[in-house]
Amino acid sequence: MFENLSSKIEKALHTLRGKGSITDINIAETVKEVRKALLDADVSYPIAKEFTDKVKAEALGRNVIQSIEPGQLMVKIVHEKLTELMGSQAVDINIKGQPAVILIAGLQGSGKTTFSAKLAHYLKSKKGRSVMLVAGDVYRPAAISQLQTLGEQVQVPVYTEEGNRNPVEIAKHAINEAKGRGYNIVIVDTAGRLAVDEEMMNEIAALKRELQPQETLFVVDSMTGQDAVNTAKAFNDRIDFDGVVLTKLDGDTRGGAALTIRYTVNKPIKFVGVGEKMDALDVFHPDRMANRILGMGDVVSLVERAQEQYDEMEARKISKKLMHNEYNFEDFLSQLAQIKKMGSIKDLVGMIPGMSKLTKDVEISDDAFKPIEAIIGSMTPYERQHPSCLNGSRKQRIAEGSGRSIQELNRFLKQFDDTRKMMKMVSKQGGGKMPKMRRR
Repeated sequence: MFENLSSKIEKALHTLRGKGSITDINIAETVKEVRKALLDADVSYPIAKEFTDKVKAEALGRNVIQSIEPGQLMVKIVHEKLTELMGSQAVDINIKGQPAVILIAGLQGSGKTTFSAKLAHYLKSKKGRSVMLVAGDVYRPAAISQLQTLGEQVQVPVYTEEGNRNPVEIAKHAINEAKGRGYNIVIVDTAGRLAVDEEMMNEIAALKRELQPQETLFVVDSMTGQDAVNTAKAFNDRIDFDGVVLTKLDGDTRGGAALTIRYTVNKPIKFVGVGEKMDALDVFHPDRMANRILGMGDVVSLVERAQEQYDEMEARKISKKLMHNEYNFEDFLSQLAQIKKMGSIKDLVGMIPGMSKLTKDVEISDDAFKPIEAIIGSMTPYERQHPSCLNGSRKQRIAEGSGRSIQELNRFLKQFDDTRKMMKMVSKQGGGKMPKMRRR
């Protein structure tokens, strides 16, 4: 996420670090490099220039030249201005109403249908709401079946009307159905449309006018860069949406849309899609995104994800096992599963301060744990529960069964033993008690 932008801005700011004297010229050069980094990220020139002019004015106003640590102060100023550019603070979705109606709009191929299901999962699992999805895309042949499949995955009902080609009618009927069945929220997925297609734009405008939704969200593919910003403006002029959703932010995106869409349409980014899984949806926090762009990581989001998967009872059980030297491969596999639920490995590593730079050119695959899972999967139940029983013949059988070499197996066993010792040490320092964490 934003790797190129991050490295270029960091390089620009690095020129001020460690210098004995800072001058107007140094600051001007740094600001120029930051502007180039923004332009390369597909930020429009007027916005990039206005942004860097503000940074320069702020730097001179805060006497960066006389500062003992001008490099750090410049990073702080750039962070503040990036956060401001992206909206300053997170804005919550409006789900008041009985039922609350959420209308989803956007271009063809922007990821509306997938987002609709992700949002349903988010509102159901994290907000405790009962949700109904509505298949309002009557033009794309696979749209209805796709939404039904995704609805099954997140265990949310999908309202459809076979043969009806009027999305306004379908949505109205769905809302009445939701009222009768006591659903809190209705999410209406709609057909993708181009801003230049007058007939389709009239249709989405009619949907908003007739349904009077509590929330209208515009879904945009962040990989389309500045074009996404221009399209968002055209849609906002027509339907006056309430917020933006950026999809595919985990892809090879230059970041221009995420940085400037808030500034251009004066509407907040509310969610970002960060993967293909149904739980790969994050609330957008401008300050945290600025942290990541500047290579500072995002520890708060990392902790929040950990808390979502944290099982206090299981943690206490493992702590007790560690104290009695009973921690085994099944416990290890269980914890591995919890880590995988938190999201893509590369995304998690990027949330750790400084790690995004270290792993910039390193390919971190979500399949990284598969060799370990294959090794443990090749063990008998007894072997998984009794790590100390693994002798030469057992190791040979496990290596052959998992398709790994004896050297790889021994390396894993040593890592497992080291991990167990470290965890036991931490558990002892905590008096055998696991720290309390807020459950979500």
